[in-house]
Amino acid sequence: MAEAGSERIEGGQESEYAEHLLVTDPLVAPLNRAAIAALGLPDGSRGLDAGCGIGMQALLLAEAVGEAGRVVGMDVLAGLLAEARLRAAAAGISGRIEVVAGDVRRLPFADGEFDWAWSANCVGYGIPDPVAAVAELARVVRPGGLVALLVWSSQMLLPGYPRLEARLNATTPGLAPFSEGTPPEQHHLRGLGLLAAAGIRDPGVSTFAGQVCAPLAPPLRDALAALLAMRWPAAEDELSAADGEAFLRLCRLDSPDFILDRSDYYALFTETLFWGTVG
Repeated sequence: MAEAGSERIEGGQESEYAEHLLVTDPLVAPLNRAAIAALGLPDGSRGLDAGCGIGMQALLLAEAVGEAGRVVGMDVLAGLLAEARLRAAAAGISGRIEVVAGDVRRLPFADGEFDWAWSANCVGYGIPDPVAAVAELARVVRPGGLVALLVWSSQMLLPGYPRLEARLNATTPGLAPFSEGTPPEQHHLRGLGLLAAAGIRDPGVSTFAGQVCAPLAPPLRDALAALLAMRWPAAEDELSAADGEAFLRLCRLDSPDFILDRSDYYALFTETLFWGTVG
């Protein structure tokens, strides 16, 4: 979800990023669960969660493949991996989830080791040559197995302010991790092309929508507040004075006009799933 993926998180930001993933999980967990269910992962299968973060999706993947299934969660950041291990243990399924260190561009696994590979908000997020990264996922999946990419694809978080939100989305933080000069075909929303270029057969796509409206239960309000804080960091520096003032007035937690406190608040957001078959 507008996450830049572990590749873009510096060591000193790990704890902050882990907290963001945890706090925002109530917002995205239903979409993640729906996307995983749509894949129809075989019961008892073994799969890879590449860029697993704090392991929230690894838990859902383990649930999807049943007690006989196994999930390997992998990330480059030790702090996130430690959190993932703790969450697997707290859920009582640490025997079904293995957590290892690794880079999606150089996976530490043998060819065809998994039945499927999943990567959410990682491949295509600031990783040079995302086609090569997708090809690495395909390499470690057996012929006939599945490769799936889940990405945050859109949001409407400022109802009634379409021009302001459009301008925020066009700022440098709003466009991250798609920076100026990056070829369009490397954008994470070109997932069908990324899969096809990596030699994956029969690529498909499906988008899942979530919505929330006032009154907001505390977990959802906290999740949305965290999302507002991270979606457009310091974007006011690239806006006009009037737009910058409106942005801070609507999105700062301590503002008397904080938009989440409106009795008519409503938000919409989507995640998009791309998938295909190996071999």
